[in-house]
Amino acid sequence: MQKDLKKKYRVNEQIKAKEVRLIGPDGKQIGIVSLTEALRYAEDYGLDLVEIAPTANPPVCKIMDFGEFLYQEAKKAKEAKKKQVQIETKEIKLSPKTDKHDLEVKIKHIIRFLEDKNKVKVRIVFKGREIAHPEMADKVLLAILEAVKDKAQVESPPKLEGKQLITILAPLVKK
Repeated sequence: MQKDLKKKYRVNEQIKAKEVRLIGPDGKQIGIVSLTEALRYAEDYGLDLVEIAPTANPPVCKIMDFGEFLYQEAKKAKEAKKKQVQIETKEIKLSPKTDKHDLEVKIKHIIRFLEDKNKVKVRIVFKGREIAHPEMADKVLLAILEAVKDKAQVESPPKLEGKQLITILAPLVKK
């Protein structure tokens, strides 16, 4: 991660501009000075000259400890990554002939997945000639939707894909 940040910023002799807007180590603006003068300032403080805004005219440079700056930037990036939420899609597989008790168990799993803020893909698989009676699968799906109506919303409506009836449920977003 720090290698990416090193490539992002120019330091000391890597800076190409003739003049730079210089900011001191205390954060106060020194003004527009030549690059050699800015490098001399940085050397006097025992710190690095870092190009902060290369697109500005003239480029903005700050006198700072570059190693510490890279460390702080990496720390911020790591903290931001920690706060990201990963949403997974869990899958529940059923058949149109799933018994009542087995269906209750599957519904409990669906509710648990939804409470964990995951999406749930409900897949009802037809075997053999079961495809001739899609109303059986509809009955199973209605039972599931009725059981989770206060915890989930239908993200994609039920659709038949080959010998499978598929729907996706998403957790309800509380406002």
